[in-house]
Amino acid sequence: MTADSQVAAGQVIRSRSKSRRGKPPLWTLLDRAIVKRLFDIVFSFSVLILFSPVYLLLALLVALSSDGPVFYIQERVGKQGRHFGCIKFRTMVNHADRLLVEMLASSPHLQQEFEDNFKLKHDPRITWIGHFLRITSLDEFPQFWNVLMGDMSVVGPRPLVPEELHRYGDAIEQVLSIRPGITGLWQVSGRNDIPYPQRVRMDAYYVNHRRFWLDLWLIVKTVRVVLFPKNNGAY
Repeated sequence: MTADSQVAAGQVIRSRSKSRRGKPPLWTLLDRAIVKRLFDIVFSFSVLILFSPVYLLLALLVALSSDGPVFYIQERVGKQGRHFGCIKFRTMVNHADRLLVEMLASSPHLQQEFEDNFKLKHDPRITWIGHFLRITSLDEFPQFWNVLMGDMSVVGPRPLVPEELHRYGDAIEQVLSIRPGITGLWQVSGRNDIPYPQRVRMDAYYVNHRRFWLDLWLIVKTVRVVLFPKNNGAY
């Protein structure tokens, strides 16, 4: 082998080595996906069983708070762009969507706030139990059913509404490559108080750096946010 051939062979070997280091093998990604899915199923089923009395109590309080269904199902965009019905405890009065249209039409200030965050910080449509559910994030308790059905994961990027997709720009394909999560970096880091571009970066970061230990850390942080909900950006 000539000196030039040896140099060329060395370059190929180094290039392949860097490629292997930069991108995990397909089997590794599949193993992670299988482990994550098994964890999601076991964890969600356990939570629904162990906390079923809390679940039933919250459902009863929602039913007593105002007329309307116990659950609110909103269209969200999941893995690979598939739309699904995201389940939450209802936190607003009945026909809240119709009232929102009327409120935004009569108030440019509210319309701008809603366009910025897809939420209103002081929303008059929220019921008395709805305030508690949102501050503690317990309104998302029923989403464990979404996890069991395969629409969501326990930990992942935010489940997006269709109107948000364009705001993710080039990152949207990456973010939609995995299931959205009940909790995640955004949910434990200030939620609605976080500027929108930072939300996008957080979701993209999680997709690129997701590991089992990171999921466990985020779950622990989520428990802390639920138990001590002061100034967590939820409303």
